[in-house]
Amino acid sequence: MKLQIKNMLASVMVAFVFTFSITAQNTDTKSAELIAALESVNGGYNKLSSKKDVQFNYVYDNFEKGKDVSLERHIFNGEQSWASYSQHDLNVLPGKKGVAVQSLVDGIPALTLDGKAITDAKALGGTKFLREVNFYWFAMMYKLKNEGANYKFLGTEKVGKITYDKVSLTYSSDVTKKEQNDEYILYFNPETHLVDQFFFSLPAWGINTPVLKMTLAYEEIDGILVSTVRKGFGPDGSPMGVFTFSDVKFNNGFKKEAFLLN
Repeated sequence: MKLQIKNMLASVMVAFVFTFSITAQNTDTKSAELIAALESVNGGYNKLSSKKDVQFNYVYDNFEKGKDVSLERHIFNGEQSWASYSQHDLNVLPGKKGVAVQSLVDGIPALTLDGKAITDAKALGGTKFLREVNFYWFAMMYKLKNEGANYKFLGTEKVGKITYDKVSLTYSSDVTKKEQNDEYILYFNPETHLVDQFFFSLPAWGINTPVLKMTLAYEEIDGILVSTVRKGFGPDGSPMGVFTFSDVKFNNGFKKEAFLLN
């Protein structure tokens, strides 16, 4: 029985590596194997998208700088996004009182404050950025094979008692159509095959090399592995925020028309 399971896993791994070689623009054998092993555990984006949509409470706690607290809704097909912020000290109309609502439907951002439309170009640009980022943070480990992804195995590194496999992730600008793309260094746990932490850049904030750190703690919800607690650290190792997903609910029947802000 054990041999049969092992053979089945090997077949799955071969299939994932083959698929990866088609969709990723540039990779190496070791990186493909690591991502195939991750997908053998979490099921890949097809499994996540089979849930249709998701709703969750999201708290970005940046300690003395304040919090962003939102109810998030995302539709996987088309990556439609909506959120209502009951508290927005950091990234959404900071300094302004009231309930802020963001949406991104078919790539078009919209923003309201207490029901009144906000048309400021900078605020709308921030809305588009945040809707895409919040969706990506939730789904990241299911989207590692996005078109234009490039991977390079960087060897191993011991962190605590675990020796991690490290993989560089970059994106090709000719595919993403962005002048600057985020870069990542992913740390794969050899026992669980999950990414326990990663370093990343944030060009939108002027950080062009992957020097920011994020650690992840997972929870299985309705068969989906969700990184419900993430902790961010600056280049000097100082804490820069805790990101928490709670009350995660899939398959809510959301329609993108309901995300439009009138």
